[in-house]
Parts: sequence; C-alpha cells; structure tokens
Amino acid sequence: MIQSIITHPGGAHKDEFLACAVLLSQNPVLIVRREPTAAELADPMIAVVDIGGEHTAKRNNFDHHQFPREQTPTCSLSLALQHLGLYEDTRELCPWLEVTEWFDCRGPGDTAQWLEIDREVLSKLNSPLDIILLRRFASQTEHKPGEPIWEIMHMIGKDLVDYINGFRIRLDFVKKHAEVWTLQSGNTTFKALFMPRTDPLPEEASAGLGNYVQTLGLEQEVLALIYPDNRGQGYGLRRFNDTLLLDFVKLDNEADVHFTHAQGFIAKTSSNHIDRLKTLVSDAYVG
Repeated sequence: MIQSIITHPGGAHKDEFLACAVLLSQNPVLIVRREPTAAELADPMIAVVDIGGEHTAKRNNFDHHQFPREQTPTCSLSLALQHLGLYEDTRELCPWLEVTEWFDCRGPGDTAQWLEIDREVLSKLNSPLDIILLRRFASQTEHKPGEPIWEIMHMIGKDLVDYINGFRIRLDFVKKHAEVWTLQSGNTTFKALFMPRTDPLPEEASAGLGNYVQTLGLEQEVLALIYPDNRGQGYGLRRFNDTLLLDFVKLDNEADVHFTHAQGFIAKTSSNHIDRLKTLVSDAYVG
C-alpha cells in the first residue's frame, strides 16, 4: 500500500500520467508534482514516478532516466506495469504501449523512423484528449480525490487494469473453445477461426479472436473470423485484418444471410450449422 505519489513538476508527459493512473487503480491516493526528498525516496509508502534517478520497485520508485541510452525503450509506465505484473500482457494486447515507450525515451524523430513514417505524421495523430489532459495535469502541483483530473486518472487506470486482467481471462476462454478451420474455394485453401456458441455467451463474442490468431502465429493464413451473433441465434462472419481476399457482399442473395456491409468486410447469417458456415465463408472468397 502507498499513501501518496510524487512525480515531476513542469511539463507533463503521457508516460508518468498513465503510470500514476495505474498506481491509482490500486491505491487511490494524493498525487504531488514536485522534486522528492531523500527521505521520500527511501519510504516505500511513497511512490516516486518518473523522477528521482532510481528504479527500486520494492520502495515504489519508478524512474527510468538513469538507464543507459542503448537500453530497450522503457518508461515509467513500463516500470509501474512491471511492478503490478501486467507488463507482458499490456505489451501483447495494447500496441500503443511500445509507441509510448519509444516516444518518451527516444523522441519523435527516432520514433517516426522506427514506425517507418514521416515525423509530421506523428503530430497529425495528436488528440485534443492527450493535449488537454496533460496540460491540465501539469497546471496543478497537487491532484486530490474528488477533483476532475484525479477522478479521470483513477478511471483510466482502473479501466486499463480491468481490461488487461479481463482480456487475459477472455483469451484463455477463446483458447479453450475456438477452432481453426481449413476451408477450400476452388483450388485455393485458407484458414478461418471459428468460435462456437457457448452458454453463457460472452458479452462480446468476437473479443479476443484476432489476438488469439496472433498468438497462434497464423496471421498470414487466417482470412476470416466466425463467431456467435450476440443479437441473434446465428453467426457473424468477418474478414481478419481486413483482407481483400474475402468479400461478403457476394452473399447478398443467400436466403440465410440477413446482413452484409456494403464494403464487404462483415456479414451476418441466421444459420448455425457448421457445414453451412464453412460454405458461406468459402463462397465469399474472391482471390
């Protein structure tokens, strides 16, 4: 348990904002933005984030600035997630984490080069949510429970931690029930991931399917996801990674297909027969 969080004054950045947020999810305490004292660095009841020149998790000190330049990008959020045992799952489920690490440790130029995009593109991706929240966070020396920014940070941290924990459970569920099908269209074979209907049915039946394909290493082979329709007794059919090798508009005239998106990336069928589902996906193949 910690009694307060100290982070650096001045301009605020996404890494310490989110590091403080995930720590708040476990300990809803005061955040102070100033330099820590030696006594505070030595006190495990005070978390020191992104400042202090020390990473000692047992004392809740989470600074990365003393790491060597050649080290794999690691920011204060990385260290807080490691401390909570959530880092590996967050890296797997949240691609934005690695970008945050690079941006904070290497800056926009190196990050753009690593992403293989022009540096100007990064500025175009800035959101007013990022800009305003960070500016408001930087504008106060203290953030207390009940105040708007503190409450938003607490909400973000709790939702992120709940999402990671819940998604791991969901992936384990998918691993237990999902099947990889090999389908054929003419002389071509391809794969699809099928999630059968279970009782009870998850709130979002398609959640985690794409991530599971990645854990199987089948991103280049799986073209379709097939999963229970939460709004009916049939199934949803969706392109994986928006491949253009499938066009579900081809199923428009099928009696048991009641919806196809005009862009061809999704369809819904009232059928729940395995052989019929395989036929529908195979018939959507355009090569």
